[in-house]
Amino acid sequence: MATAKATDLRTKTVDQLKDQLLSLKKEQFNLRFQKASGQLENTARVGQVRREIAIIKTVLGERARAGV
Repeated sequence: MATAKATDLRTKTVDQLKDQLLSLKKEQFNLRFQKASGQLENTARVGQVRREIAIIKTVLGERARAGV
């Protein structure tokens, strides 16, 4: 799964971004559990999820400052 680009995310609505953020946070939680129990196979996915969460939060912050 490729990481989301900020330009792609800017075309989405705030509700879509919040839904995607929620699903990524759930995935991050599950990845942490897998890591702790030694079942995590794709360790790079942890960084990808963190990066995607950061990008979404950045876009949401931009919109909040712009008053959209």
